[in-house]
Amino acid sequence: MSDLPLNLVPAPRARVVLLSGPSGSGKSSLAERAGLPVLQLDDFYKDGDDPTLPQLPEDGGTDWDSPLSWHREQALAAIRALVETGRAEVPVYSIPANGRDGSRVVELHGAAAFVAEGIFAAELAGQCAAEGLLGEALCLRNRPATTAWRRFRRDVREGRKSVPYLLRRGWRLMRAERGIVARQVALGAHACAGPEAERRVRAVAAAPPARVAA
Repeated sequence: MSDLPLNLVPAPRARVVLLSGPSGSGKSSLAERAGLPVLQLDDFYKDGDDPTLPQLPEDGGTDWDSPLSWHREQALAAIRALVETGRAEVPVYSIPANGRDGSRVVELHGAAAFVAEGIFAAELAGQCAAEGLLGEALCLRNRPATTAWRRFRRDVREGRKSVPYLLRRGWRLMRAERGIVARQVALGAHACAGPEAERRVRAVAAAPPARVAA
């Protein structure tokens, strides 16, 4: 037993696994299989009427694949709260409502790690590493055609947008996929396929929790 005063005994802290990758790469499925608490970073999208939303140059529509369409600092604050307290109140984003529709509480219930997944997760890798929050930063990588087909089937099934819109977006993202992965790697994420990513997530979950002075 430690002889340190109680306020100096290191307190356990959870680690975050940042799971990024192009839209349709399988992030949500992998996060579910991992069996860890999940923070869905897509819930931090800006509302559809936010005047700061970035626009696509070709048709003037909103560029939802730009990090500028997303509340980075709010997502980072939620990660900090989960690491430090095991609890965070987060927004719920509704695609049909084109904006936030209430909130929910994410709790770790003592888990040593949690997954924060979304297409912009790698944007937080450097800051999370600098603050000692990071367990792992991963970018799911597939063949662009595979990702495009998965994305199209999901978006049609969920009725996210009209089919013509989804086809235009899908073609644009498929051509851009290698560049998207390269950017996420440059931000600090390790690019890999699903099986390797799952092994790495489980390794973080099995590691002893980080400890800091209380």
